[in-house]
Amino acid sequence: MNTTQRTALVTGASAGIGAAFARHLASEGYALLLVARRIDRLKELADALTAQYGVRCDVFAADLNDPAAPAEIMAFAQKQGIAIDVLVNNAGLSGKTAFADTPWPKLAAEIQLMVTALTELCHRVLPGMQERGWGRIVNLSSLAAFSPPGASLLYTGIKSYVLGMSQSLDMELKPQGIHVTALCPGFTRSEFHDTMGTRDSADKLPDMLWQEADDVVREGWKAVMKGKPVCVPGTVNKILAGSMRPLPVGLQYHLGNRLNPFKEG
Repeated sequence: MNTTQRTALVTGASAGIGAAFARHLASEGYALLLVARRIDRLKELADALTAQYGVRCDVFAADLNDPAAPAEIMAFAQKQGIAIDVLVNNAGLSGKTAFADTPWPKLAAEIQLMVTALTELCHRVLPGMQERGWGRIVNLSSLAAFSPPGASLLYTGIKSYVLGMSQSLDMELKPQGIHVTALCPGFTRSEFHDTMGTRDSADKLPDMLWQEADDVVREGWKAVMKGKPVCVPGTVNKILAGSMRPLPVGLQYHLGNRLNPFKEG
Protein backbone atom coordinates (compact mmCIF):
# COMPACT_ATOMS: atom_id res chain seq x y z
CA MET A 1 0.00 0.00 0.00
CA ASN A 2 1.19 3.51 -0.74
CA THR A 3 2.27 5.06 2.56
CA THR A 4 0.78 8.42 1.53
CA GLN A 5 -2.56 6.77 2.31
CA ARG A 6 -1.41 6.18 5.88
CA THR A 7 -1.19 8.67 8.71
CA ALA A 8 0.98 8.67 11.84
CA LEU A 9 -0.01 10.31 15.12
CA VAL A 10 3.05 11.44 17.08
CA THR A 11 2.77 12.85 20.61
CA GLY A 12 5.42 15.07 22.10
CA ALA A 13 6.32 15.93 18.52
CA SER A 14 7.72 19.42 19.05
CA ALA A 15 11.27 18.32 19.94
CA GLY A 16 13.66 15.44 20.60
CA ILE A 17 12.65 11.89 19.73
CA GLY A 18 9.12 12.98 18.82
CA ALA A 19 10.35 15.48 16.22
CA ALA A 20 12.83 12.89 14.94
CA PHE A 21 9.99 10.42 14.46
CA ALA A 22 8.01 13.06 12.58
CA ARG A 23 10.94 13.71 10.24
CA HIS A 24 11.59 10.02 9.67
CA LEU A 25 7.97 9.14 8.94
CA ALA A 26 7.55 12.13 6.64
CA SER A 27 10.63 11.01 4.71
CA GLU A 28 8.92 7.66 4.16
CA GLY A 29 5.75 9.29 2.85
CA TYR A 30 3.47 9.11 5.87
CA ALA A 31 1.01 11.91 6.52
CA LEU A 32 1.28 13.25 10.05
CA LEU A 33 -0.84 14.39 12.95
CA LEU A 34 1.57 16.11 15.31
CA VAL A 35 0.57 16.68 18.93
CA ALA A 36 2.31 18.68 21.67
CA ARG A 37 1.66 21.65 23.91
CA ARG A 38 3.72 24.15 21.89
CA ILE A 39 1.61 24.91 18.82
CA ASP A 40 4.18 27.33 17.39
CA ARG A 41 6.86 24.63 17.36
CA LEU A 42 4.42 22.15 15.82
CA LYS A 43 3.41 24.52 13.02
CA GLU A 44 7.05 25.29 12.24
CA LEU A 45 7.90 21.59 12.02
CA ALA A 46 4.77 20.76 10.01
CA ASP A 47 5.46 23.50 7.48
CA ALA A 48 9.06 22.34 7.07
CA LEU A 49 8.08 18.69 6.56
CA THR A 50 5.34 19.53 4.06
CA ALA A 51 7.74 21.71 2.11
CA GLN A 52 10.49 19.10 2.10
CA TYR A 53 8.51 15.88 1.60
CA GLY A 54 5.15 17.00 0.22
CA VAL A 55 3.17 15.18 2.91
CA ARG A 56 0.08 16.37 4.74
CA CYS A 57 0.89 17.54 8.28
CA ASP A 58 -1.91 18.42 10.68
CA VAL A 59 -1.16 19.83 14.12
CA PHE A 60 -3.13 19.78 17.35
CA ALA A 61 -2.14 21.50 20.59
CA ALA A 62 -2.89 19.29 23.59
CA ASP A 63 -1.59 18.81 27.11
CA LEU A 64 -1.72 15.08 27.78
CA ASN A 65 -1.66 15.82 31.51
CA ASP A 66 -5.33 16.66 30.93
CA PRO A 67 -7.52 13.51 31.12
CA ALA A 68 -9.71 14.92 28.33
CA ALA A 69 -6.82 15.23 25.86
CA PRO A 70 -6.84 11.74 24.24
CA ALA A 71 -10.54 12.00 23.37
CA GLU A 72 -10.03 15.53 22.04
CA ILE A 73 -7.16 14.39 19.81
CA MET A 74 -9.23 11.58 18.33
CA ALA A 75 -12.24 13.87 17.87
CA PHE A 76 -10.01 16.28 15.93
CA ALA A 77 -8.70 13.45 13.77
CA GLN A 78 -12.21 12.26 13.00
CA LYS A 79 -13.36 15.78 12.14
CA GLN A 80 -10.42 16.16 9.74
CA GLY A 81 -11.10 12.77 8.16
CA ILE A 82 -7.81 11.36 9.45
CA ALA A 83 -7.47 7.60 10.03
CA ILE A 84 -4.60 6.76 12.39
CA ASP A 85 -2.46 3.92 11.04
CA VAL A 86 0.65 4.59 13.13
CA LEU A 87 0.76 5.76 16.75
CA VAL A 88 3.96 6.98 18.38
CA ASN A 89 3.40 7.56 22.09
CA ASN A 90 6.43 9.69 22.80
CA ALA A 91 5.30 12.43 25.21
CA GLY A 92 6.92 12.11 28.62
CA LEU A 93 8.67 13.72 31.57
CA SER A 94 10.34 12.75 34.82
CA GLY A 95 9.73 14.02 38.32
CA LYS A 96 12.44 16.20 39.86
CA THR A 97 11.61 15.97 43.57
CA ALA A 98 11.19 13.22 46.13
CA PHE A 99 7.87 11.38 46.04
CA ALA A 100 6.83 12.42 49.56
CA ASP A 101 7.69 16.05 48.86
CA THR A 102 5.85 16.28 45.55
CA PRO A 103 2.26 17.59 45.57
CA TRP A 104 -0.18 14.92 44.47
CA PRO A 105 -1.42 16.86 41.42
CA LYS A 106 2.09 16.74 39.95
CA LEU A 107 2.38 13.00 40.56
CA ALA A 108 -1.07 12.44 39.11
CA ALA A 109 -0.13 14.44 36.02
CA GLU A 110 2.98 12.29 35.53
CA ILE A 111 0.89 9.12 35.69
CA GLN A 112 -1.80 10.62 33.46
CA LEU A 113 0.75 11.60 30.82
CA MET A 114 2.85 8.45 30.60
CA VAL A 115 0.47 5.71 31.73
CA THR A 116 -3.19 6.64 31.30
CA ALA A 117 -2.99 8.82 28.17
CA LEU A 118 -0.57 6.43 26.48
CA THR A 119 -2.84 3.47 27.20
CA GLU A 120 -6.00 5.32 26.21
CA LEU A 121 -4.56 6.43 22.87
CA CYS A 122 -3.61 2.82 22.12
CA HIS A 123 -7.15 1.75 22.90
CA ARG A 124 -8.73 4.52 20.84
CA VAL A 125 -6.71 3.90 17.66
CA LEU A 126 -7.15 0.12 17.66
CA PRO A 127 -10.66 -0.18 16.17
CA GLY A 128 -9.55 1.53 12.97
CA MET A 129 -6.35 -0.48 12.76
CA GLN A 130 -8.25 -3.70 13.30
CA GLU A 131 -10.77 -2.77 10.63
CA ARG A 132 -7.98 -2.08 8.12
CA GLY A 133 -5.90 -5.08 9.19
CA TRP A 134 -2.73 -3.01 9.60
CA GLY A 135 -1.22 -0.83 12.29
CA ARG A 136 2.02 0.11 14.00
CA ILE A 137 2.35 1.38 17.58
CA VAL A 138 5.60 2.57 19.15
CA ASN A 139 5.45 3.26 22.88
CA LEU A 140 8.42 5.08 24.40
CA SER A 141 9.71 3.11 27.34
CA SER A 142 13.29 3.48 28.53
CA LEU A 143 16.45 1.62 29.39
CA ALA A 144 15.36 2.47 32.94
CA ALA A 145 12.66 -0.21 32.60
CA PHE A 146 15.42 -2.82 32.85
CA SER A 147 17.18 -1.23 35.81
CA PRO A 148 16.57 -1.43 39.56
CA PRO A 149 14.01 1.10 40.81
CA GLY A 150 15.34 4.59 41.48
CA ALA A 151 14.75 6.13 44.88
CA SER A 152 11.79 8.53 44.99
CA LEU A 153 11.02 8.28 41.27
CA LEU A 154 7.89 6.98 39.55
CA TYR A 155 9.78 7.03 36.24
CA THR A 156 11.28 3.52 36.49
CA GLY A 157 7.97 1.95 37.44
CA ILE A 158 6.10 3.84 34.72
CA LYS A 159 8.55 2.82 32.02
CA SER A 160 8.43 -0.78 33.26
CA TYR A 161 4.66 -0.64 32.82
CA VAL A 162 5.06 0.66 29.26
CA LEU A 163 7.51 -2.16 28.48
CA GLY A 164 5.24 -4.91 29.80
CA MET A 165 2.01 -3.43 28.46
CA SER A 166 3.47 -3.03 24.97
CA GLN A 167 4.58 -6.65 24.85
CA SER A 168 1.16 -7.82 26.01
CA LEU A 169 -0.56 -5.75 23.31
CA ASP A 170 1.80 -7.08 20.66
CA MET A 171 0.98 -10.66 21.63
CA GLU A 172 -2.73 -9.93 21.27
CA LEU A 173 -2.65 -7.83 18.11
CA LYS A 174 0.11 -9.20 15.91
CA PRO A 175 -2.17 -11.90 14.40
CA GLN A 176 -4.38 -8.99 13.24
CA GLY A 177 -1.55 -7.25 11.40
CA ILE A 178 -0.81 -4.77 14.18
CA HIS A 179 2.71 -4.55 15.60
CA VAL A 180 3.45 -2.95 18.97
CA THR A 181 7.00 -2.12 20.04
CA ALA A 182 8.36 -0.76 23.30
CA LEU A 183 11.25 1.50 22.33
CA CYS A 184 13.71 1.64 25.23
CA PRO A 185 16.41 4.26 24.61
CA GLY A 186 19.14 5.16 27.04
CA PHE A 187 20.65 8.62 27.20
CA THR A 188 19.54 10.52 24.09
CA ARG A 189 20.62 14.00 23.08
CA SER A 190 17.47 16.14 23.26
CA GLU A 191 15.81 18.89 25.30
CA PHE A 192 14.60 16.35 27.87
CA HIS A 193 17.42 17.00 30.34
CA ASP A 194 17.07 20.76 29.99
CA THR A 195 13.34 20.53 30.72
CA MET A 196 13.98 18.29 33.73
CA GLY A 197 16.83 20.47 35.04
CA THR A 198 19.37 17.63 34.87
CA ARG A 199 21.60 19.01 32.09
CA ASP A 200 24.67 19.51 34.32
CA SER A 201 24.56 15.92 35.59
CA ALA A 202 23.88 14.54 32.13
CA ASP A 203 26.81 16.38 30.59
CA LYS A 204 29.18 14.58 32.95
CA LEU A 205 28.35 11.18 31.45
CA PRO A 206 30.76 9.57 28.97
CA ASP A 207 30.04 10.14 25.27
CA MET A 208 29.78 6.38 24.69
CA LEU A 209 26.50 6.32 26.66
CA TRP A 210 24.81 8.87 24.41
CA GLN A 211 22.82 8.43 21.20
CA GLU A 212 21.33 10.89 18.74
CA ALA A 213 17.54 11.01 18.48
CA ASP A 214 17.61 10.19 14.76
CA ASP A 215 19.57 6.98 15.45
CA VAL A 216 17.11 5.93 18.15
CA VAL A 217 14.19 6.51 15.79
CA ARG A 218 15.72 4.56 12.91
CA GLU A 219 16.25 1.52 15.12
CA GLY A 220 12.81 1.83 16.70
CA TRP A 221 11.00 2.12 13.38
CA LYS A 222 12.93 -0.78 11.89
CA ALA A 223 11.98 -2.87 14.92
CA VAL A 224 8.24 -2.18 14.77
CA MET A 225 8.14 -2.82 11.02
CA LYS A 226 9.86 -6.16 11.58
CA GLY A 227 7.45 -7.05 14.39
CA LYS A 228 9.94 -6.90 17.25
CA PRO A 229 8.08 -6.20 20.50
CA VAL A 230 11.08 -4.64 22.27
CA CYS A 231 13.81 -2.41 20.88
CA VAL A 232 16.82 -1.36 22.94
CA PRO A 233 18.74 0.88 20.52
CA GLY A 234 22.52 0.98 20.57
CA THR A 235 25.13 -1.66 21.37
CA VAL A 236 26.04 -0.21 24.76
CA ASN A 237 22.39 -0.04 25.81
CA LYS A 238 21.80 -3.63 24.71
CA ILE A 239 24.70 -4.78 26.88
CA LEU A 240 23.43 -2.77 29.84
CA ALA A 241 19.87 -4.07 29.46
CA GLY A 242 21.08 -7.66 29.19
CA SER A 243 23.21 -7.32 32.31
CA MET A 244 20.31 -5.98 34.40
CA ARG A 245 17.70 -8.65 33.64
CA PRO A 246 17.85 -12.29 34.84
CA LEU A 247 16.28 -13.59 31.62
CA PRO A 248 16.81 -12.24 28.08
CA VAL A 249 13.87 -10.09 27.05
CA GLY A 250 13.19 -12.30 24.03
CA LEU A 251 12.83 -15.35 26.26
CA GLN A 252 10.56 -13.43 28.64
CA TYR A 253 8.33 -12.49 25.71
CA HIS A 254 8.25 -16.08 24.42
CA LEU A 255 7.34 -17.50 27.83
CA GLY A 256 4.69 -14.83 28.42
CA ASN A 257 3.10 -15.52 25.06
CA ARG A 258 3.10 -19.29 25.56
CA LEU A 259 1.60 -19.01 29.05
CA ASN A 260 -1.08 -16.49 27.99
CA PRO A 261 -4.37 -17.67 29.58
CA PHE A 262 -6.40 -15.96 26.83
CA LYS A 263 -4.57 -17.61 23.97
CA GLU A 264 -6.50 -20.35 22.20
CA GLY A 265 -5.08 -23.83 21.91
